[in-house]
Amino acid sequence: MDSLTGQLLGITTVLCWTLSVQLFEFASKRIGAVFVNIIRISVALSFFTVLLYCRKGLLLPTDFPAHSWFLLSLSGVVGFFIGDIFLFKALVALGPRLTMLLQTLSAPMAALIGWVFLDEKYRMLQWLGMLVVLIGVAAVVLEKHGDRQGAQRLANRCGNRYGVLCALLAVVGQATGLILSKAGMQVDGGYLDPFGATHIRAFAAFVCFIVFFIVTGKFTQFVEVVHDTKAIVVTAIGAVLGPFIGVSLSLWALHYLTAGVAATMFSLTPICIIPFAVFLHKEHVSVRAMIGALVAVLGVYLLTL
Repeated sequence: MDSLTGQLLGITTVLCWTLSVQLFEFASKRIGAVFVNIIRISVALSFFTVLLYCRKGLLLPTDFPAHSWFLLSLSGVVGFFIGDIFLFKALVALGPRLTMLLQTLSAPMAALIGWVFLDEKYRMLQWLGMLVVLIGVAAVVLEKHGDRQGAQRLANRCGNRYGVLCALLAVVGQATGLILSKAGMQVDGGYLDPFGATHIRAFAAFVCFIVFFIVTGKFTQFVEVVHDTKAIVVTAIGAVLGPFIGVSLSLWALHYLTAGVAATMFSLTPICIIPFAVFLHKEHVSVRAMIGALVAVLGVYLLTL
């Protein structure tokens, strides 16, 4: 039953992230990814603060133990701040398709880190399930649509060492952030509240972004950006679905799943984007992409056995 609960939480997380990605993509085209990032963290942090105040009368989870604050704050810095910065740099250098492919490496990396540092146990069938999911996602993400010029552009991007390095650093940040989150939530009596844990992560990332904006002098540009009401509203909705609900549910899933299995389920986001690509963006989806999606689903099924 615990495993089923974790799987349902994982699937719900993927759906939240899929919806938020569509909203963040729209907003990023209007005001830029850097500003969307700081706005989404700020909005999510506001929601966490209101929720915590209504539940416990606190503005921050000061009832969490010191070691949890340290690990969760570090997770926020490594995952939300550093990881996202390199992720957006990779998106610019490599494009979304190759970047998403490299992001799937966070699943086996999280599994290896969890195996080494958290003594997590994995069955051979689960390792196989992770591999099958990654193959399925790769088939979808690397689809070339039969366009030779598009294939050549993709090959050129693969040769972009800077972009690949940024993508791999983003993978390390996300995988390490996931492990630090799980370690930070573990206490003698069980697990801490996932919403409180994400609150700390968002707070740490917010502080880092403020410092980053001061150092880079982007506050002047930010004042101009906030006048785009449509972009702000869309980003705010995405922040509720992504960092507020989605990330909190992902940490809740870690109560029931190993880090590697959870990260593998989260890597299904590119698969769930397919319906949006077809019905919203009117893109053609090939038979190869559909087969890749089915293979990825088969991999998730193997994880549940």
